[in-house]
Amino acid sequence: MQANVKWVEGDTFLGLSNSGHNVVFDAGSDSAAPSPMEMVLMSVGCCSSVDVVSILKKAKQNFSDVQVQLSAERAESAPRVFTKINLHFVVTGDNVSEKHLARAVQLSAEKYCSVALMLDKTVEITHTHEVIQEQGK
Repeated sequence: MQANVKWVEGDTFLGLSNSGHNVVFDAGSDSAAPSPMEMVLMSVGCCSSVDVVSILKKAKQNFSDVQVQLSAERAESAPRVFTKINLHFVVTGDNVSEKHLARAVQLSAEKYCSVALMLDKTVEITHTHEVIQEQGK
């Protein structure tokens, strides 16, 4: 895997993935885009969400929405690395099994999410979840 990051101006940078996708980063106080650390946080949420959605589909769960609410704590001094991250999954659907959701989150955390598993070496990562039932949809 390869990528390129180019300085645009001020604290704004443009990332270009080898697959041809652009991402804007901004590390300034008047930021126009997510910071690199916000991107890392969102990346762990996306990576784990991909797993959870896939596992719930295979379990034939009838869901209409999957969101992960991310919260993180950072070290007080430089380098201001993440010290804790929580991924809280909220799945909305008709008769979604809490047991299936718990298993999907666990499998993502322990086996599939490469971003979380990489960060887990130095960050305390926790997972929580809830099901919001939509009857009759």
